[in-house]
Amino acid sequence: MPTEARIRELNARHHQLEARIEEELKHPSADTLQLARLKRQKLRLKEEIESLRRNAEKQAG
Repeated sequence: MPTEARIRELNARHHQLEARIEEELKHPSADTLQLARLKRQKLRLKEEIESLRRNAEKQAG
């Protein structure tokens, strides 16, 4: 898969996780373990996106 397509896919998943986290936070009895898992997944996606972007910039430059 080309890098740009992979970044778009990861961004979409990142936004989906953001929405799930926001939805979970609306509930007064939010599952803190689930929230922590979602936030870790979101962070891993962000880190992967940033890594792909840096590598793409290095290859282009």
